[in-house]
Amino acid sequence: MNILTTNPMVEATEEIAQAPVETLAEGATETAETLSIGFWELFTSGGWLMWVLVLLAAVMIFIFVERFIAIRRATKLDKNFMNRIRDFISDGNINAAIDLCRRTDSPVARMIEKGIERIGRPMGDIQTAIENVANVEVAKLETGLPWLASISGGAPMIGFLGTVVGMVQVFISMSASTSGAIELGQLSSGMYVAMVTTVGGLIVGIPAYFGHNYLVARIERLVFRMEATTIAFMDILNQPVQK
Repeated sequence: MNILTTNPMVEATEEIAQAPVETLAEGATETAETLSIGFWELFTSGGWLMWVLVLLAAVMIFIFVERFIAIRRATKLDKNFMNRIRDFISDGNINAAIDLCRRTDSPVARMIEKGIERIGRPMGDIQTAIENVANVEVAKLETGLPWLASISGGAPMIGFLGTVVGMVQVFISMSASTSGAIELGQLSSGMYVAMVTTVGGLIVGIPAYFGHNYLVARIERLVFRMEATTIAFMDILNQPVQK
């Protein structure tokens, strides 16, 4: 009796192990090529909501760049500005102090100019005039920031809307199947809308959120500087005039 009988399971395992590696690699390559999709195809698969997100992204970039330049320009001020103002006021040369403020394009300079123009009036009136100008300047710097905040919250919501629309399309495709069998191709369009719009909404909303907070922080630092300058100016007015 021959005990070395052939096991069919062993032979099948050996045949699978001896399969050419090149054949498996070619199959993987073909699968990757089938699943690959270009950026434009991926964008258009998101539907019309993607164009809304593109518009919001353009508005976000414009507002951030424009406000960044404006705030950066507003924060530039000569370090000797207040020293020169102090010297002019101490010498009684009010016109030279006003001329210096007008030649300096800065919210701080416009505040000080208004205060210098009120010299001779009660100190409370001078401080009130300076604070009114400061409020106007800060309001100018904050122009557009509400739009940026709205985009940071609205873009992800639009992406979520795309998710809901995509899922509705999926269920419509499922209910329209007369054979009872659901194929993946019937669901792919709705799933693309659901996923791509969600990603697009986050791509627009996250930079808008951080950009808004960054600009607000820059404005708050400028407001602190304006308050410190106001205190310094009021101290100059309280000093006795040198004769």
